Amino acid sequence: MTDATDSSSALMLTATGIARSFGRTRALVDADLELRRGEVHGLLGANGAGKSTLSRVICGLIKPDAGAITYLGQPLRLQSTREALRAGIALVSQETSLAPDMQVIENIFLPELGRPGRLSYARMRRKAGEILQRLGHEHALPLDEEVRRLSAAQRQLVEIAKALALDANLLIFDEPTASLSPTEVERLFDIMARLREDGRGLIFVSHRLEEVFAITDRVTIMREGRTVARSLPTAGLGQSDIIRHMVGQDIGMVYARRASVETGREEPVVLEIEKLAARPAVRDVSFSVRRGEIVGLGGLVGAGRSETAEAIFGLRPRTGGTIRVDGALIDPRKPADAVRAGIGMVAEDRRYQSIVPDLTVRENLLLAHIGADKGFGLRYGRRQRQLETLIAKLDLPADRLDASLLTFSGGMQQKVVIARWLLLEPKVLILDEPTKGVDIGTRTSIYAILREIAAGGVAVLVISSDFEELLGLCSRIVVISDGASIADLPAALLDEEKLTLLAAPRTSTARNTEFLRALTGEHGGTGFWALLEKNEIICLSSAASAGGVDIGVRPGEASRIDATQIPLALSRREPFFVPEADNRRSTILVPVRSRRGHDLGWVGLTLPGTSNLPPPAAIQAKVATLGASD
Repeated sequence: MTDATDSSSALMLTATGIARSFGRTRALVDADLELRRGEVHGLLGANGAGKSTLSRVICGLIKPDAGAITYLGQPLRLQSTREALRAGIALVSQETSLAPDMQVIENIFLPELGRPGRLSYARMRRKAGEILQRLGHEHALPLDEEVRRLSAAQRQLVEIAKALALDANLLIFDEPTASLSPTEVERLFDIMARLREDGRGLIFVSHRLEEVFAITDRVTIMREGRTVARSLPTAGLGQSDIIRHMVGQDIGMVYARRASVETGREEPVVLEIEKLAARPAVRDVSFSVRRGEIVGLGGLVGAGRSETAEAIFGLRPRTGGTIRVDGALIDPRKPADAVRAGIGMVAEDRRYQSIVPDLTVRENLLLAHIGADKGFGLRYGRRQRQLETLIAKLDLPADRLDASLLTFSGGMQQKVVIARWLLLEPKVLILDEPTKGVDIGTRTSIYAILREIAAGGVAVLVISSDFEELLGLCSRIVVISDGASIADLPAALLDEEKLTLLAAPRTSTARNTEFLRALTGEHGGTGFWALLEKNEIICLSSAASAGGVDIGVRPGEASRIDATQIPLALSRREPFFVPEADNRRSTILVPVRSRRGHDLGWVGLTLPGTSNLPPPAAIQAKVATLGASD
C-alpha cells in the first residue's frame, strides 16, 4: 500500500486497470503499478504473471486493451517505442537491442543516426564521456570498439548510456542481471543507485529475491495477470512474504537441506574427468561425480565452466584429457556420441540452444529420443508411458502438449527441456544455469526434481553463477578459475564469501602468491594464504623457499586442523610465532582484511625450529600492505 505521507507530486507514473490478451490467453487482467521519482521499484511475480507484458505496455512495445496510464501528470497513450523514447521512457533488457557490428558510440546515439543533417562525432564523444562519468564508469567502455566484442556487462552499460543520451527519466530494467557475475551485479547496482540519486524512476524486474532486497525501495507483486500487492515498502518485507504473494501459498524453504545419509560406503564414480583441455577456454580440469551425487561447478562468468560442459558433451573439440563414464573411456566428438554414452545436457540458453520454437511441446519433449533412437520412423509410442509419468511429476499441462512451446512461460519451457533428457534415463545429467530467468516457485520445483533424479541414481552436474544455489543444492563444489579446476570441496565447508575468494581469477590472485614468494624469499620456510574454520583449513595458495617446511596442506584442498603439521598454531591463531609440541616448526598467523573491512582469510608463515625468528611486527606490517592494496 502507498504510504499516507506520499505526495502526489512525487508520482512519476501510475498505471491502473491494465488489460491485454493474446488470442485466448489473458496476459494482463487488472494490473496496477505506481512509480515515484527517485526510487527503484521492484516488479515481481512468477513466470507468466504478466511482469514483462506490463513493462512492454509502459514502454510502448505493446498496446493495452484497457486501462489508463498517467505519466508526469498527463495521460499517456503510446503508439510506438519511438513515442516512449521521446517521452523519456526506456527499456533495458537482459537481451540487448544493440547493433553488434557498429561501434559503441554509434549505438549510444543510435536514434540520432536516422535524423537528417550532419552528425558531429566530437559532440557525441563528449556527451558520451559526460554520461559515463555521471554513471561512474568513464573508463569502462571503449567508444570505438564494435559492440559484439563487448562483455554482457559492457553491452548492458551501452543500453543504459543509450537511454540517458535520450534523457530518459523512467528506465525499466527487465531481468538485467541474468547473465552477470556477482561482481558485475554490484557494479550495475552502483549505476542504478546513481540514477536514483539523480531523481529518475527505475522499475526493476527480477526473479532473484536477494537482489530485490538489495536495491529496491518498494515492490509491486503480480499473479496471473493481476496486481496482488501494490507499492509495498521493501524494508518491511521478508522473503516468505514475497513468495506468499507470488504463488498464493507458503512453499517452505527454497533449498531443502542436503541429505546426510550414512551408508557406510561410497557410491561408485559415474563421471570421471581428468586433465580435460579444450583450449583456449579450458586448460586443465579434473573432477568426478558419483552415483546419486549432485556436484556443482562454481566460478565467475568467463572462468570456463560452460566450456567444460560443452567439451564433455561433444559440443566443443577437446585438445587433451580423458572422459570416463562408468569406468569406460569415451571420446564424444559430437553430442550424439555423449547421448549414447549416457550423458544428457540442459544448455544455458533455452531459446537458442535447447528448444525449437516452431515445434510443439510434445515434439520438443521427444527431440532427444529422436537423436538417440536408431530405428525407422519416429516411434514415439515407445516413450508414451514414461511421457505420461513425467508430465504428471513435473506438473506439465497434458492438454497442451500439441501447442507451440513459445506459448509457455520460461519456467515451463525449462521443465520441458529437463523432461526431454529424463525420458532417456541418462547416467549423467549436466545442467548449465538450470534456474536462469525462472521464478522462485519454479526454482523450488526444479530443485526438487534434481534431488529426485539424484536419489534415483543419476550423477548430476550443476553449473551456476548463483553461489547460494550451488551451496544449497550440491554436496560438493568444484571451483573453476581461468580454465582450470583449483578446488574440490564439500559444500558444507563453504559459504558465499569463501566461494567468492576461491573463485577469484588466478590472474587477480597472482599478487597474493607473489607476496608469499617474497615473504619466504626473505625469511625462508613456507607461506600460505588460507580460510580457517573452527576445525578446518582451506588453503587458497602457498609458496615455499628452497627446502621449505611441510605444513600438511595443499592449495585448493580442505584439511582437518588436527591432521596438519601445524595444528597448535592453527588452533591458537596468535599474532606471534607459535611453536608446535615437537619444537620443529613455528608459525605466525595474521588476518587479512580489505580496505572495506571484508575478511580475506589469513596469511601464515611457518619456519623451522623455534630460534632466530623474525619480529612478529615485521610480518604483521607486510600483511597489512597486502590487505590495503586489495
